[in-house]
Amino acid sequence: MRCVGVWLVASLQLLAVPSVGATQGVPAPLTPVEHVYAQPGGTQLKAYVFSLGKPGGERRPAIVLLHGGGWAMGEPAWAFSRAQHFAKRGMVAIAAQYRLSDQKAITPHEAMADAREVIRWVRAHADSLGIDPKRVAAYGWSAGAHLAAAAAIFDDGAPRDSDTARPDALVLVSPALSLVGDSWVQRLLIGRGSARDISPDEHVRKGLPPALILQGDVDTVTPVTGARRFCERMRAAGNVCELHVYEGFGHLFTPAGTPDDGSPQSDPATSADAARRADRFLESLGFLK
Repeated sequence: MRCVGVWLVASLQLLAVPSVGATQGVPAPLTPVEHVYAQPGGTQLKAYVFSLGKPGGERRPAIVLLHGGGWAMGEPAWAFSRAQHFAKRGMVAIAAQYRLSDQKAITPHEAMADAREVIRWVRAHADSLGIDPKRVAAYGWSAGAHLAAAAAIFDDGAPRDSDTARPDALVLVSPALSLVGDSWVQRLLIGRGSARDISPDEHVRKGLPPALILQGDVDTVTPVTGARRFCERMRAAGNVCELHVYEGFGHLFTPAGTPDDGSPQSDPATSADAARRADRFLESLGFLK
């Protein structure tokens, strides 16, 4: 990661990625049901739930989607097309809002807390949402992928009787998994600890959920070295981690030779392949049929 401009423009450009690989020949997009899952400091945080049919009968797996934006920009709508895709495949998909860093009071710590809270909310409302609380995946890209991984790694010691924030599977696209030495992240923390404290690759341990990482080998925003380090440490700890590296592509699957650090241009074919790999990964775990 290099600067805020990189993260903000990159995340905007990823709007094309979630739509790639969506189910073909399906009628109009699903409309989400809006819920407020938390109100920290009076701020309403919303979860947009996409689901085919009404709750009842067999419990369905869920997937929580977390957008990118450098922890400082973005909105759940960026993940709506991906959420619609997963809902059409039989999952309950939740596009989640989280607090954005303002370099004054809100930091990535708050975003991490919100990611944990929305996953707990999903499990706490499993009955009304028609969800299997033991099959809740998390999907994120860029900074959102950091939040997804962080929900698995950095649980904040919630009461024993509360629902866990640990996802049961992770799909991470161009993920921010190695933050040590990142000046932008350190700036966003406004003195509240170091980037190392919230860097997933520095805190891998046994018992983490299976993860799929989809990454370009010439990514200048979230370099592949961080993804490789995270995956190697996951495997060394006895966890499942699949890493697919797209050779000749940068951040968000931007072709090599095209700058990916200001206005990435996602390659449609590569994005579609990544979407299919995500589906196959979830199928292998019983989340998709």
